[in-house]
Amino acid sequence: MSKRILVFPCGSEIGLEIHRALRYSAHFDLVGASSVEDHGRFVYEDYVGSLPFHDSPDFAARLAEIIQAHGIDALYPTMDAVAETLQNLAERLGVRVIGSPSDTTRICASKTSTYDALRGLVPSPARYIDPQAVPAYPVFIKPDRGYGSRHAARADDAIDAAALLARQPDQKMLILEYLPGREWTVDCFSDRHGALLFHAARGRDRVSNGISVNTSPSAEFSDLFASWAAVINQNLRPRGAWFFQAKLDHTGQPKLLEVAARFAGSSALQRGLGVNLPLLSAFDAFDWPVSIAPNDYPIELDRALENRFRIRLDYRHVYVDLDDCLLIKGRVNTTLLAFLYKAIDDGCTITLLTRHAGDLDATLKKARLQHLFDHIVHIQDGAPKARHIRQDSAIFIDDSFQERADIAHTLHIPVFAPDMIETLL
Repeated sequence: MSKRILVFPCGSEIGLEIHRALRYSAHFDLVGASSVEDHGRFVYEDYVGSLPFHDSPDFAARLAEIIQAHGIDALYPTMDAVAETLQNLAERLGVRVIGSPSDTTRICASKTSTYDALRGLVPSPARYIDPQAVPAYPVFIKPDRGYGSRHAARADDAIDAAALLARQPDQKMLILEYLPGREWTVDCFSDRHGALLFHAARGRDRVSNGISVNTSPSAEFSDLFASWAAVINQNLRPRGAWFFQAKLDHTGQPKLLEVAARFAGSSALQRGLGVNLPLLSAFDAFDWPVSIAPNDYPIELDRALENRFRIRLDYRHVYVDLDDCLLIKGRVNTTLLAFLYKAIDDGCTITLLTRHAGDLDATLKKARLQHLFDHIVHIQDGAPKARHIRQDSAIFIDDSFQERADIAHTLHIPVFAPDMIETLL
């Protein structure tokens, strides 16, 4: 039986990425919720509006009603402040919260707490108590709590700094050493046992409003960032997907900007390589074991309200699975179907490679798929699927990690899960 996950707030960039990452999984059903009318209601088929803001007095009571009415098994917070609230309510509400423990979430929500927790372990920007204490300008001023570049700005002198601080009298603001160089995000994943299973850096190659809107894998400072990931994992004990950001100082050395106890919106780049961080976090939250096996090909993500990928692959043959892949919960996966027709238009052959347990002809006829394929291979003897793939210039699409891992290991061809199909369109 599928687990039901409430995503809140579902219309944020993180909430929309959760939908893209989990919508093809046979293991989960998504319910979206928001406090304001936003894009989430156009994306989530099962949607709840007008949920009070997380800091409202009646939030917990209304959330409990929604959990009961919709049979919710887990909550997926999409903002740092919301994650803190939900972690504190988890035991009372009797549901799981996908993400890091409350202590980790609390530390990561504050840049001051993060820097203090990692003092002497990971280099961070110099901090100054007030504009008069700054030895040299410019400096960078930003909120202790916040995301993106909201209320953050460069100050070129003490007068400028004082003016910027005066604009936010109700917020704790940080006066930091200005870091002029390139910046990176390092996407990470830690399982329920505390093991760091994945870390990969990507350049923040174009940034808009504090969001990386163009990003690609980066091997710069790979050993250093790997050591930082291990140190942060050991000391902050995150769970599931998390990330940290780094930026070069004036000497060309990276310093830590922040750590977040959630995945980053542009970590969709990793999903394009086969590392679905939101989905892995959901699996781990239910104490299900996970494995990670990324593909290896050049890829770039550019964001302009929606994702666009560029993969340099030359293939002439497509092998595709049926159950929980081309057919999901009894319905045709129209995104995958669109890709298959695109592949046909490009001159590819399409082979159905399935272990379907029922009447295959009847199933294909009911779904109106019987004339789609050049070849149909119905495996009924338990043989490996790799035995039936004979072309070198091929790709393989299957919902099963084990099938994909076997094909990748045996034949060394690119493999794709249903959530990765948008990278091929």
